[in-house]
Amino acid sequence: MAVSPLAVQRAARALAAGGVIAHPTESVWGLACDPFNPRAVERLLRLKNRPLEKGLILVSGDESDFAGLLESLSGPQLQRLHATWPGPVTWLVPHFGRVPPWISGAHHSVALRCTDHPFTAALTRAFGGAIVSTSANPTGCQPARHKYQVLRYFGDALDFVGGGATGGRQSPSEIRDLISGSVLRPGSSQ
Repeated sequence: MAVSPLAVQRAARALAAGGVIAHPTESVWGLACDPFNPRAVERLLRLKNRPLEKGLILVSGDESDFAGLLESLSGPQLQRLHATWPGPVTWLVPHFGRVPPWISGAHHSVALRCTDHPFTAALTRAFGGAIVSTSANPTGCQPARHKYQVLRYFGDALDFVGGGATGGRQSPSEIRDLISGSVLRPGSSQ
């Protein structure tokens, strides 16, 4: 999948300016913003009609962006992560107060995914770190699988929409709890 450097730069600039963008992920389109900009996160949550308490996923193309959150994990826990990253598995890991409450919501864990989607990985590198990425749909609606669906849901309310196509997987990323080992949302590899 070819990645447009121009699209990556435009999306990264929009994020850096406090914008909310839509981008393709492994299986669906995502809404993204700077996780450390509370106004951007508030705007994203308003667009989705998503409660703050639910928390948000942090996504990066580089596991090193999560180093401060992974340093307390045991060897076997890190092995479980490495067996699925980069890829379509989101892990819930204890955050020990190292993320803002608008990211963790009402939880003692934070959702992390090291993506293998070429555009999203390039975007996080251009942005300089992990981004919030949550499915591009209002709460209660089906996640957008195509750009036209994103535009139907959000019109011109977003600061950038683009980056190519999704990775073609059929289900949103699987969500697993690193401590309990339980699968909270099953996914698919193809």
